[in-house]
Amino acid sequence: MDSDSTRWLKLRSGSEIRGPEQQLTDERAEKLGYAFACWLAERRGRTPDSLVLAVGRDPRPSSGRIKAALTRGITAADSDVLDCGLCPAPALFKAVQPDCGNADGALMVTASTADPTLNGLRFMTADGGLKGSDVDEILLWARDAEVPERLVARHDADGLYYEGLRGAAARYLEDDALKPLLGMRVVVDARSSVGQGYVHFLDALGVETEGSLHPLEGEAGIADSPDDPQTIDAVVRAVKTVRADMGVLFNADGSRAAIVDGEGRLIAQNRLIALVAAMLLDQAPGATIVTDSVTSSGLSAFIAEWGGIHYRFKRGYRSVIDEAIRLNAEGIDCPLAIETSGHAAFRDNGFVDDGIYLATRVICEALNRKREGQSVFSLIDDLKEPVESVEIRLPVLEAEDPSAASQEVVETLLSYTLDDPSWQIAQDNREGVRIIFNLDGDVNNAWFQLRMSVHDPVMVLNAESDVPGGVKRILGALYALIQDNQSLDLEKLRRAAGKD
Repeated sequence: MDSDSTRWLKLRSGSEIRGPEQQLTDERAEKLGYAFACWLAERRGRTPDSLVLAVGRDPRPSSGRIKAALTRGITAADSDVLDCGLCPAPALFKAVQPDCGNADGALMVTASTADPTLNGLRFMTADGGLKGSDVDEILLWARDAEVPERLVARHDADGLYYEGLRGAAARYLEDDALKPLLGMRVVVDARSSVGQGYVHFLDALGVETEGSLHPLEGEAGIADSPDDPQTIDAVVRAVKTVRADMGVLFNADGSRAAIVDGEGRLIAQNRLIALVAAMLLDQAPGATIVTDSVTSSGLSAFIAEWGGIHYRFKRGYRSVIDEAIRLNAEGIDCPLAIETSGHAAFRDNGFVDDGIYLATRVICEALNRKREGQSVFSLIDDLKEPVESVEIRLPVLEAEDPSAASQEVVETLLSYTLDDPSWQIAQDNREGVRIIFNLDGDVNNAWFQLRMSVHDPVMVLNAESDVPGGVKRILGALYALIQDNQSLDLEKLRRAAGKD
């Protein structure tokens, strides 16, 4: 492959484009807009001038510039543009649905909660999000593009999105009152445009939002990650101060969410999945819940106890969504695809990756249960959580082909399971390698998983144990097996295994 192709293809990260903002120059962004329009037209058997593409952005300083360049490229292809301005990603992606804009495709300028010096693009069509191979094709089209301007129409993606969300809340509550959420008090991390828009939405539905965190003068207005400790602490303090029913945190584009309950406990990762799964399974026992691969053993047991099926799949919000769509097409009842990061897509919301919808569903459920004198968070009282857990990122030192280097490590571990029966391959192992251990005479009470990162040249190691000291023991066994490997930086594993 020539060096120019390599430079373009390096912009792909999973099913998105992501890189330093200086790499997403105006020229490259124009070419990407042009290429997406031409590529999608060919896929549809149509001409670019018959397409309508929605374009939106997050609050990053470089996002406005990149969106403007994308728009120039799309209109140069003679496609029409719905300019959605500054909006949450779920609102933008709703524009590809007939009731919210009827666009043929959408491009969101965002790098989610990645470093502010990065930026990127997320793609959506009426068929759902793109795969990595699709993004590669668009990048190569852009490489060869020769880019001519078209009328850009304004599109109120934000307003239409929240109007649709209000209708969804009314249906879920079975209440068409003007303010159906009266009686709820919710604190929102409203220091970004997404959070501020959500506060206005809740206010209109009757929620008391006193204590929400608004930006201070001079703040950039970009939300921290919903698992950022300082952000969580600030929301916890606010929830306790105003005695709110819960707190809500989003990432910069609203595709991820986390919850804080009224006692100040963070409901995220396995807890959040368990909560939403219980809400759904309470209404439809037997449903399948698709998650990413690093969810806990306790979550699997919890979903089973609620009468559901836990289906682990690969990391990446697009991966779990596509798998849930595939399962439904095969006749399997699968209402939810959700990652431990807080990305969630509900079938009744068109499988849009939508943290705002997730938060709204939880708030509605909480109000229904509050009226009965119950707490929605009591649903997860029986979730068994590990005694110990850890995530370690191991840089891949092989720069030329990190994927091949990581696969060699995985194959080493898989081969070892043939020699040591105490290393059991998980039955639902679908990404990297997940090994289960029986410690101290018990069964399936510890595990580790090693996989390649979706976005970075890093192998990610997750480990959990239900017995004290178990993580150190299983990581010690792992380190002993791969300590001579030259393709990984094993320093963090060595320390976690107690081999100082």
